[in-house]
Amino acid sequence: MPQSRPMPSIGMQCHELRIEDRGAAWRIIYHLAPDAVIILEVFSKKTAATPAGILAVCRKRLSHYLKLAAETEQR
Repeated sequence: MPQSRPMPSIGMQCHELRIEDRGAAWRIIYHLAPDAVIILEVFSKKTAATPAGILAVCRKRLSHYLKLAAETEQR
């Protein structure tokens, strides 16, 4: 059964969905927007901690999405 946990180190309303599949540990990091679920990254997890590079990519993608969403609201 998949499990999800908050990821405040990435941003507000960010979560990590954990899925075990035949010996592989998959992670989906996502952001819950008011009108969408934004997938920030999907990766196979091999260590206990989430790699710093993955966290950086997720923060960058979230920032880009939030910027675009704010620009769209202003129109």
